[in-house]
Parts: sequence; structure tokens; C-alpha cells
Amino acid sequence: MSFTIQQKRAAFRALHEQGCFLIPNPWDVGSALYLQSLGFKALASTSSGFAWSQGRPDGGVAREGVLEHLRTLVQATDLPVNADFEGGHAATPEGVAESVRMAVDTGVAGLSIEDSTGDREAPVRDLADAVARLRAARVAIDESGGDTLLVGRAENFIVGRADLPDTLARLKAYAEAGADCLYAPGIHTREQIVAVVQAVAPKPVNLLVGSASDLTLDDIAALGVRRVSVGGALARAAWSGLQRAARILQQEGRFDGFAGAASHPELNALFRR
Repeated sequence: MSFTIQQKRAAFRALHEQGCFLIPNPWDVGSALYLQSLGFKALASTSSGFAWSQGRPDGGVAREGVLEHLRTLVQATDLPVNADFEGGHAATPEGVAESVRMAVDTGVAGLSIEDSTGDREAPVRDLADAVARLRAARVAIDESGGDTLLVGRAENFIVGRADLPDTLARLKAYAEAGADCLYAPGIHTREQIVAVVQAVAPKPVNLLVGSASDLTLDDIAALGVRRVSVGGALARAAWSGLQRAARILQQEGRFDGFAGAASHPELNALFRR
């Protein structure tokens, strides 16, 4: 490792102070090293991408498996790693604090806590409960040195409750509770993005772009966003290549699904360390 954990965390915080940067989401060591080789300045884990690599649905990996995955990513790359830490892997604020302390110990430069419940009837937590959980995360980080970035996530749009006023109220509350960066996955229009940026200013905002978009990175930067992540989109792109090639093999007995596949020598060269 060329950089210490403290250096990675300092570099990660500096990225949020000005401009707009891309933070792609690898799902294993190989994808992390490839993204590092392209020159990205930071990485973020993806709960969905990692879960699929383990043959599980998003949210289906227990805390111990997630922590080991984060530790592996941190140790494999020189880049800062932000943890998609789902809901904190605990039912109570006290449990969230315990989980966050464990996540900080893996060496991650940042971590996010979301307010979704997994309950289809009530998919978003009561605001008071969500704030208490985020405050517990803030205290746990501060007691662990305070240099890990805390991201507060309002999940309204991504769980099918596209309520912008409630999303803004939640993000403001999370900012006041100690979140360093705010995130509302699922927003996508210019008007929604600007509303979120203005609501929590001057704190930075993360935007998820997980599908094809008319917006470019320059467009997004002009709207005031500090960082752009892609969630499980790269993992889904990889899965689509596998699915296409495998279906052609099984259904047609042909091998042209391998056209355009990555080069064996190039991959060996990338991972020969």
C-alpha cells in the first residue's frame, strides 16, 4: 500500500471541497484494480454488485461478509474507498454505532447510512428514527478519529416514494445531524438535482447515475453536484455481457458471444503485480 489510511481519508475529503468527481463502484478486487488503472481518484463499494457476485440479492449479505469485503477492497487499492453500508446493518441506533465503528476499522474513507426499511408497506423510516441512527453513526465516527466521511441517504425516490419535499426535509435533517455529504438516489431531472444541492448547501451532494442519461459530467457539475457514483451499473453491465454470451452458447450453440471480450494478455498484465 502506497498511502496510509489517514492519507486516503484526507485525499477523499479534499475531493469534496470543490469541483465534481466520478466515484465508480467496483464489486471485487479485480474490478477495483481495473478502475484504479484508469485514473479514477476514489472508489465506492456497491451492495448490489457485491451481493450478486456472492449469489445473493442486494441486501442479502450479512454484516460480517460486508465488513470483510470492505477490508479487502481497502487493502487492494491505493484509492480511498467509500462504503455502501446500507442501513448500518442494525435495528437500533446503538447497533448502527457498533457497525459503523467496525466499518471505520476496515479503513474505508467514507460510508453511507440509508433510511430505507426493506418493508414494502413502509419503505422509509420515520424521520426521527432515521435522524437518531445517523447521529449515532456521527458519534461513532467522531469517537474513532473523525476523519471518515459520513454520507446521509434519503431513499424516497429509489423505493418508489418520489416525494421531493420529504426528500429535501430528510436531507436537511441528516445534514444537521452530522452528515458530511448528502445523497438522494433516484433523482434524475435537473430541477430535482438543483433542489437537493440548494437544500443542503454548502455541504456536497452525491448523484447516482445508474443508467443511460442525457446529462454529461460537465452538465452535472454545472448543477452544483460534487460527486457522481454509478451504484451497481458497472456490475450490471458485466452481467449483461455474461448473460448474452451464455445464452448464445446454450440456445444457439454458437460462440460469437465472445466477440469483443477482454484480452487474456491484457488482463494478465493488469493483475501481474
